[in-house]
Amino acid sequence: MKHNIAVILILSSVFSFVAGGIAHAYPGMQQAAKPIESTVDLINVLPKTFPIEPVPFNDVDGKPIDFSQFKGKVIMVNMWATWCPPCVRELPAIERLATKFKAEDFVVLPISIDAEGKQQVQPFLSSLGMANFNSYYDQPQSLGDVFPLDTIPATFILDQQGQLIAFVRTYVDWDDAKATSLIQGFIDKGTKKPD
Repeated sequence: MKHNIAVILILSSVFSFVAGGIAHAYPGMQQAAKPIESTVDLINVLPKTFPIEPVPFNDVDGKPIDFSQFKGKVIMVNMWATWCPPCVRELPAIERLATKFKAEDFVVLPISIDAEGKQQVQPFLSSLGMANFNSYYDQPQSLGDVFPLDTIPATFILDQQGQLIAFVRTYVDWDDAKATSLIQGFIDKGTKKPD
């Protein structure tokens, strides 16, 4: 019995260390204790920007692209998969959120990590009545080099220079007015002219 407890304690410590390494990948990832009134309150706004390498992923035609192609806009990267119910639940609200802002100010990049890519995702989206939903693809999960992908849905928000400014690693109700205000604040902050 004592040996079992010791093994559990050791494994628990190892898990905490490993999970801690993943969970604290960016400055400010330590979740502050704050009251949660909406799922938008789960979004972590970093105390300072964090540089993100331009790791390639694919558009719907299989063409490689990266975040540098969207500089000048606030970029919302949403990592999702067809087999993830909370991810699928977010998709319609993500699509609606994108329409609330000017295309020159804000872009949403939903990126599927499904192993079979477009062949799996496009029929799935059609079955949901979302045939025109524009998903991107990262079948090999290359973006795992810059974003922790051990939990999805995961959303990472980049500023106009392509720097990480906020993230959330759970479901968010993107229809919430607080989400619109948060994104507008990021857009306004990036478009302010220095005094």
